[in-house]
Amino acid sequence: MEELLTRIENIAPPGLNDLTKISRTGRDLSFSDVLKIRLEQESGIKFSAHAMDRLNQRGIVLTSEELSQLSDAVSLAESKGTEDTLVVMNDKAFIVSVKNNTVVTAMTGENIKDNVFTNIDSTVIV
Repeated sequence: MEELLTRIENIAPPGLNDLTKISRTGRDLSFSDVLKIRLEQESGIKFSAHAMDRLNQRGIVLTSEELSQLSDAVSLAESKGTEDTLVVMNDKAFIVSVKNNTVVTAMTGENIKDNVFTNIDSTVIV
C-alpha cells in the first residue's frame, strides 16, 4: 500500500499541524480509502470495497484489539484448510475469504439476526 501513496501535504491552518491531505498519483484519497489503508496496515487483512461500504453504512468501528482478534480468527481458519469463513465477534460478524485474506462483508446487531449465511465452509467464534 505504501507504494500507492506519493505525497502527504500539510493542509492545516497555521497552528494546527495534525491535518493532512494524502494524495495518490495526483488524486486525493477519500475517507474510505484512508480507512481501508489503515485497517489493512493494522490487521494484515484486506477489506473489499463492499465490506468497506458495509462498515461505513452500518457504523461498524473496529478497535485495534478487534482487528487483532479478526486476524487471529482468519489465521485459525486458514490452519484448518477453510476457504470462506464466518467470523463472529461480540455483536459483529464478518464473512472472510480466507484464501484471499479478505473481508467480504460485515454486519452488526440486528443485521445478524434472522440471517442465513451461505457459501461458507466454517465459522470461527471469537
